[in-house]
This record gives sequence, C-alpha cells and structure tokens, in this order.
Amino acid sequence: MRSAVAAAAAGLTRKAGITMSPQPIVESSAVTLARPGAAMKLLLINPNISDSVSALIRAEAQRSASAGTEIEVLTAPFGVAYIETRFEALLGAYAAAELAAEHHERFDAVIVAAFGDPGLAGLREALPIPVTGLTEAALASAHLLGQRFSIIAISQRIQAWYREVVTAYGYGSRLASIRALDRPLSSIGAAQDEHAQALIALAERAVDEDGADVIVLAGAPLAGLARSLKGRLPVPVVDGVSSAVRHAETLVALQPGRATRGSFAPPPLKPNRGLSPALERLLTRGRPA
Repeated sequence: MRSAVAAAAAGLTRKAGITMSPQPIVESSAVTLARPGAAMKLLLINPNISDSVSALIRAEAQRSASAGTEIEVLTAPFGVAYIETRFEALLGAYAAAELAAEHHERFDAVIVAAFGDPGLAGLREALPIPVTGLTEAALASAHLLGQRFSIIAISQRIQAWYREVVTAYGYGSRLASIRALDRPLSSIGAAQDEHAQALIALAERAVDEDGADVIVLAGAPLAGLARSLKGRLPVPVVDGVSSAVRHAETLVALQPGRATRGSFAPPPLKPNRGLSPALERLLTRGRPA
C-alpha cells in the first residue's frame, strides 16, 4: 500500500513539473507524553470527601481506560459529602486546586471528577497538562449522539446550578430537561443501587415527555450505572466518568499544545499571601520570580 501511494505521488509531481527528493514514509501510533517513556497516567480528583464515591469513580475509570493507561483517584481532604449547590462547588474547586497543584506533575491529564466541574476553567489556565471534567466530557459525548439531551440527577436542589453549567458550556439550547430524584439519600455511595428503578423511570419520562435523544447520568455517585442500563432505555446513555477518561486520553494523544496567550494563558505573576506551597509553585511555574 505504501509503495502504491508513493508511486502515485511521484506521478503527480512529474506531471506538475515538480522535483522532490525521496522522503521515507514513517508510520507511528506513538503518543508523546508529558512524562516520556512512561504509560499514560490520568489523575481523577473527587472534590468531595466521600471515599465511597471515589471508589465508584475509580472502578468506572479503570473499566473505561485504554489498555496501559494508569488511573489514580484522589479525594478532597476537606469539603462536603457531595456537591449540590454553588457554594459547595466553590469549596470543591478549592480542594481540587490544592490536589491538582500538589500532584499534577506525575500525570498527563487531570479530570475534575464531579458533575458541575468545580474549578475546571481555572485549572485549565494554571496547569500545563490537559484538564477536563465529568460535565464537559459528558455533554461533548451527548452532542455526538443526538440533538437534545436530558440530565438525570440525584437531587432537586442541584437542578438550577446544573442548568447554569450547561448554559455556560454552550449547550443550553440542546437541553431537553433536567429530572432529579425527590427523596432523601441514606448513603451517597449507594445512591445508584438504592434508587436504580426511580432513576430509570426519570430517564424514560425524559425520553417520552421531554423529547430527549440522549440521557446523561449526572454525578460521580452514578458512575458506572450507564453500563447496567445499556439496552434498557430506548436512547443512548452517557456516563461522565467514562466520557472524561476517554476524552482525556484523546487530548493527551492529540498533543494540542498549551495556551500562552488569550484567556486560558497562565495567570499573571503577582504578589500572593497565605497560599499552600503547592499553589504558590503552580502560580510561579516557568516564570521568573
């Protein structure tokens, strides 16, 4: 096949009167990583304090990752059990920033592993590696699978904030609905097991009544549920963790470079006070003091 391509190219250049020196055709699928010689390594940051949710994130990330990709999940050292308000997202963003600043140098990409993506845009400014989040990745996947999507969530309170996040990402016109559980959660890590039938019923109503072409299961507590629902709903079902892992792998493989100008350039150097050593190092990374 390569010889045929080379011969065709040579014929075209002769007809055009162009003289070209023979060049070898190199085929390679290798990916240049941030840490040359190592396997691709992804850091997933759970910006809430629930170890049971981190376990769900880890299990789904490992199932979704390509062969050879290494997964590490870190849990916020402070914050709340699960995030459903703007203020809780603010706390989660700070926790994610601390963990990312301290650990990012060992990884090729970072994933904010909570729906709503607390702190994602700021981390994209500051980190020298690709960053994505569960919401951003899930919406990108849904965008490729249908015209309108519905989000199925675990909390009524969460809906207004989720709607704001969807709009900020530019998908507001494609949001068919947000439907959520309206019952207390006895255990955040067991939400998908305890409420599976109710979540399925919400998804079916989103399809039948709201016109959803795709269902997005919102939140790390529902990580992995999409796999068990495959074939049980009449439209595609998207999981945030699996989407984020696959999109992160793609971003690493694409090697798109990093912004040095524009709105996602690193924050400008300026005096600071009271920051952790890791955050201070991140803010001065690659720039003279």
